[in-house]
Amino acid sequence: MATAKKPTTRRKTRPATSAPAPCPDCDGTGEHAETVRVGARKGRLTEDHQTALCLTCWGTGHATD
Repeated sequence: MATAKKPTTRRKTRPATSAPAPCPDCDGTGEHAETVRVGARKGRLTEDHQTALCLTCWGTGHATD
């Protein structure tokens, strides 16, 4: 005995969501790069860089509301 087919329903389409705006502090990268200073008194700059997580967006790169 064959079973009756269920009627198909239309799928509701969602409106396209736009991409979130990039974070203004880190420009969407999620990290900050700072130069390393050496020395107690003069604080000479070196060629080395230290990266840190962006505290505004917590590393996601998206602006918060």
